[in-house]
Amino acid sequence: MVVEPVRSKAAQACPDADELALLRQWHALHSGVRRLTDDLLADVEAGQGLAPSSFQALMFLVTAPGQAAPMNQLSAALGFSTAGTTKLVDRLADAGLVERRPSDADRRVVYTALTSAGAESVLAASRDLAQALRTRVVAPLGEDVFLALSEAVGSLAPSDGDVTAGGEPAAVPPCR
Repeated sequence: MVVEPVRSKAAQACPDADELALLRQWHALHSGVRRLTDDLLADVEAGQGLAPSSFQALMFLVTAPGQAAPMNQLSAALGFSTAGTTKLVDRLADAGLVERRPSDADRRVVYTALTSAGAESVLAASRDLAQALRTRVVAPLGEDVFLALSEAVGSLAPSDGDVTAGGEPAAVPPCR
């Protein structure tokens, strides 16, 4: 009599071949986008000296109404703790890229506002990012594939928060 080994519940619940293929594809997409994002932000940092978190904060502010936002909104947009946001804003303020302003409506609220130097810096960094995108993404994929990819991925998780009050995509800094 041959006794079959007893499979644990965990082994019985293992993904099948199709699920494993799907998980591998997701991992390739996720890790590829993460590495690409890191490389693109490193290009911006090399060109403008802006750390990734600084660039992301300045991009948020340049698209905010009046190029200013309450600290809690900046913190939420970046996914940072209050303390982490405070440290980041301290560094940006020391560099002359932002300033703190009290709220006219609520004395408890402090706004972080872009300075003219901050606006110049983020616009230059945006141009560096655009060039890095052309080099690292558009050239290898081709414009049509890049457009299709950006539209497909963008359609998966639409968000009303990705558009400015003027209707422009939030990732596009306004130019005067």
